[in-house]
Amino acid sequence: MADKKRTLLIIEDDPALQKQMRWSFDAYEVVTADDYESAINQVRRHEPAVVTMDLGLPPAPDDVTEGFRILEGILSLAPDTKVIVLTGQHDRDNAIRAIGIGAYDFFAKPFEPDLLSLTIERAFRLHDLQQENKRLQSSKDSASSGILSRDPQMQRICRTIEKVAPTSATVLLLGESGTGKEVLARAVHETSPRKNNRFIAINCAAIPENLLESDLFGYEKGAFTGAVKTTPGKIELADKGTLFLDEIGDLPHPLQAKLLRFLQERVIERVGGREEIPIDVRVVCATHQNLQGLIEQSRFRQDLYFRLAEIVVNIPPLRDRQGDAALLAHAFVRRFAQDQNRGSMTMRPDAISAIELHRWPGNVREMENCIKRAVIMADGNQITAEDLCLPINGNIDDSALDGMLNLRQVRDEAERAAVLKALARADNNILRAAEMLGVSRPTLYDLMNRFGLRSPTEKA
Repeated sequence: MADKKRTLLIIEDDPALQKQMRWSFDAYEVVTADDYESAINQVRRHEPAVVTMDLGLPPAPDDVTEGFRILEGILSLAPDTKVIVLTGQHDRDNAIRAIGIGAYDFFAKPFEPDLLSLTIERAFRLHDLQQENKRLQSSKDSASSGILSRDPQMQRICRTIEKVAPTSATVLLLGESGTGKEVLARAVHETSPRKNNRFIAINCAAIPENLLESDLFGYEKGAFTGAVKTTPGKIELADKGTLFLDEIGDLPHPLQAKLLRFLQERVIERVGGREEIPIDVRVVCATHQNLQGLIEQSRFRQDLYFRLAEIVVNIPPLRDRQGDAALLAHAFVRRFAQDQNRGSMTMRPDAISAIELHRWPGNVREMENCIKRAVIMADGNQITAEDLCLPINGNIDDSALDGMLNLRQVRDEAERAAVLKALARADNNILRAAEMLGVSRPTLYDLMNRFGLRSPTEKA
């Protein structure tokens, strides 16, 4: 099967030149546009690595304003795209201005197709190298290598894990059920010097109280009825590795004292035993409960909390992670489609909208189950909102979500809010407001005119 052609976007309003360029660059999958709206739509649809565009687009042949508007729009949507601008023979000033905005290169018209083809090929290669470099950087042995997230909070947590992992500090992970506490605990282990030893996990809420002590600390032969042989506990099995105590908030009060002694002395005694056994283990704990509240209720020892809380990591729920819901959903669709032999599956826009609108009280675990069910039950190779079976209040408004994805609109709204706040803080003193915003007074007036804000009377 032949390799798929690379996509090249040509922005040109002359149909004859469009046709000539299609013929000249038939080694690529050529798509075309002739104005701002069609150009932006093609960038969103095809995500081309390379674009050629004529700066002198309408409204007038000598007016390049529309060309710069398109250039800025492309680079706002796809900053890594390589844009090659085509200018008039004696239009070097606009070419240099385009390079300053972020264009990759420029060519004067009329151009030699062979020379332009070489520049296009170089642009594709540079784009590929940059993307490969990003991929290699992100796939290094780091805490984030197993965590899929673009949320700033989660990125900061990954940096924290990377700093803590090489140490022996005890880590306490706090967060709602399903937020990925065990994933982060394993990240601590996998990025630590202990990664070649065992990672032992135990759920303190899943084991009856009368069995939990022997499961944690082990027992000697004859220690109780049924103890027919000496058996090491999970702490002992984790020696030289990492011990993960999940739901530590459910640890029975009598066992809290014994765990505290182990954390202080780093020795254990098996149930029914007298011998102290030294243990070298990294301890990571997690809970969805409010430990401070349990301490106030005398249900959790404060001294144990301080031993566990050398490093505290608060994991945000999925609903508070910017953009992560759709990102994770796409990843789960690909994984489960492969697991279930469903071929290549995608999500329709209404399904993505439903995912972004849902609050996900069960967090990532709920989403994982939801997507797996949808992959199994979907009739075709596209998952719809109906396949997800999510309770959505009201109709899904795709147009509203599309507006949220328009970077220019988001930027304008943020700038408008900043101008309003500065004017309010400065009591409508233009000079002081401009100083707060770090712009000149004429620039602030331009912003106010752009956003339709009435100019207040300047105060002395």
